Amino acid sequence: MKKALALLLALVMVLGFGTVAFADNSVTLNVVTSYGGDDGNRANFEAAVKAYEESTGNKVNDGSATSNEEWKAKVLTDFETGSEPDVLFFFTNADAEPFVSAGKVVSIEEIRAEYPDYASNMRDSMLAVASDGKQYSVPSYGYWENMFVNKAVLADCGIEVPGPDYTWEQFLADCETIKDNGYTPIACSLVEVPHYWFEFLVMNNGTVDNHMDVPAAADDEAFAKWVAALEDFKALYEAGFFPANTLTASDAETVEMFNQGEAAFLIDGSWKVGYFTENAEDLEDFAISYVPGKGERSASEAIGGISMGYFITRKAWDDPAKREAAVEFVSQLTSDEVLSTFVTTEVTALANGAKPAGLNALQQSAADANANITAIAGAVQDTITSEAKGDLFGNIQNVVTGKMSAEDAVASAIALN
Repeated sequence: MKKALALLLALVMVLGFGTVAFADNSVTLNVVTSYGGDDGNRANFEAAVKAYEESTGNKVNDGSATSNEEWKAKVLTDFETGSEPDVLFFFTNADAEPFVSAGKVVSIEEIRAEYPDYASNMRDSMLAVASDGKQYSVPSYGYWENMFVNKAVLADCGIEVPGPDYTWEQFLADCETIKDNGYTPIACSLVEVPHYWFEFLVMNNGTVDNHMDVPAAADDEAFAKWVAALEDFKALYEAGFFPANTLTASDAETVEMFNQGEAAFLIDGSWKVGYFTENAEDLEDFAISYVPGKGERSASEAIGGISMGYFITRKAWDDPAKREAAVEFVSQLTSDEVLSTFVTTEVTALANGAKPAGLNALQQSAADANANITAIAGAVQDTITSEAKGDLFGNIQNVVTGKMSAEDAVASAIALN
């Protein structure tokens, strides 16, 4: 009897330790993305993470935050200090070059040598290519940037929703009318997110074809159009078309001003459709319109592309316990099924395309506006170094307040590029 009891206890211990050993096979992945709390796709991201955890037994330590210059700087600092995550959802342009060139992320080619099906559902031609000629990130979905309008504000001011032939002169006149009616014409934080307006003001002083040209010297054409763009910034500021607190307000504050019917126009990206879907009291009050055109640019020409994707870091790849977990995480988050929950009107690199469910009023408005887009250029800011970008956008405040000339601001930025 004692022998039988001892054998039973031994069996229980073996089974118990076996269970612990099985649990220990699970890992915790440190993941950083831009799907912060105010991102319109935050709920979709959380659902995808939960599905990954349930299907693999792994856990995700989510370090997501809102995408802004501060967030970008923190990500780069983490790589410099050895605190980088296992998986990173980040920009695929020049912003990624510091950790790409430092060998801190793994190329898709290297991953496919062990996992041949990695990113096989993507069009390889749409995978971002780094300066070394290799591809590192698996794209999620693309973006467009255009002008959101608060239809209720415009209606109260007797202004029609702008169409694809909207001109700069019409826009300035409309802004005066909006201001005279007690509203703020343009919702924008010049301290946090001047880059949306910067892109279109640069294109307004050039063309969609030369939009991606970056200034190299004070006497070139690109330098001149960047200077003209900053001078347009100053003119809008001096006319009182930005919020009174544009130099101190956060992006969240100015977006909420627009959402609450205190401002008429907001330039932002396709990701903000999800935000308004979640937060707007009545989606019928909003529409996607067109940024007014000037010079050779038509309002039907916009900014767009695929600029973000998932990177697997060298730290995770070289960790035998995390390698497969990281590959599986990216594979699940970029599957056709999961990406279709993120996509409404955006472009994707999926070979079979995304299949989003029925569109709401604002999403349909975006689809209708995109149907009239005649040309798209990428964001030129994405081609310059983070140092140059930070300097340029930081000095926009100095330009609009007359503390620095537009020429000096552009010269200062390109000296860091």
